[in-house]
Amino acid sequence: MIGRLTGTLSEKNPPQVLVDCHGVGYEVDVPMSSFYNLPGLGEKVSLLTHFVVREDAQILYGFGTAGERAAFRQLIKISGVGPRTALAVLSGLSVADIAQAVTAQDARRLVKIPGIGKKTAERLLLELKGKIGADLGELGAPITSDAQGDIVQALVALGYNDREAAAALKALPVDVGVSDGIKLALKALAK
Repeated sequence: MIGRLTGTLSEKNPPQVLVDCHGVGYEVDVPMSSFYNLPGLGEKVSLLTHFVVREDAQILYGFGTAGERAAFRQLIKISGVGPRTALAVLSGLSVADIAQAVTAQDARRLVKIPGIGKKTAERLLLELKGKIGADLGELGAPITSDAQGDIVQALVALGYNDREAAAALKALPVDVGVSDGIKLALKALAK
């Protein structure tokens, strides 16, 4: 019903913002990934939205990108996952990170998000398979072996983000072992 709001950013109270559209103030809940990219107070803002009507409330959810909104819509289609949980997932992981987790079927990434347990994470991965993460685009090739998965997890544990770890993985030989792969990846990342 309401697909986009463009107006002046009046208030920022995480995770909610108030957007003034020609004298009408809309309260919009946004994931933290969108919240951090918002302009300053009093500046113009444009958010893609998803309008949820419940028996006891009408809530607007806002997103900085079409990908975030599409991921949100896929998440709320899953039984037992409501808008608040979907917002928490998008606050904890970027769309690209969710896509990588789904492609690799890596529940450990999702379990790190507050409010997501092991069973919910596994259900999310199962339901999203083929819907999110089918095309990784610029993220590179999907992880194809256990050794590659272990290398990526080690790099993430050392503080590198998923994009950096995936880029380092691309530079490694396909048949590299875990310990040698970690050493080579660290050398590549140090450059």
